Amino acid sequence: MSRVEHAARALIGVRFRLHGRDPAHGLDCVGLVAAATGRDAPSGYGWRSGHAGRAMALLDTRFSRGGAWAGGVLLLRAGPGQLHLAIGVADGIVHADAALRRVVWRPGTPPWPLLGCWKGEG
Repeated sequence: MSRVEHAARALIGVRFRLHGRDPAHGLDCVGLVAAATGRDAPSGYGWRSGHAGRAMALLDTRFSRGGAWAGGVLLLRAGPGQLHLAIGVADGIVHADAALRRVVWRPGTPPWPLLGCWKGEG
């Protein structure tokens, strides 16, 4: 298991908080990726920010494209105008679920279209 996958799994159960960056106070999907990968997270984005090209360009400044699913940073289109980040794990994804109000593991493939995968390590 990669370091990023292990770190993401350790965050399961942390409460959801929009723009959350500290697991002690809550995480959103961007905060989850930052905490699991040890990288800085951007701020100042809205609840709906569906500009995939802008999100991909930002991810390209922090990560390399490609790599393995497990431990990878995934950009997903969760709905119209809504992008979502998750960490790929061997048996699914770990993501900050706003509806469930916590970081959760979701088995299998995500129910949303995958827009890109970046290496969480390296």
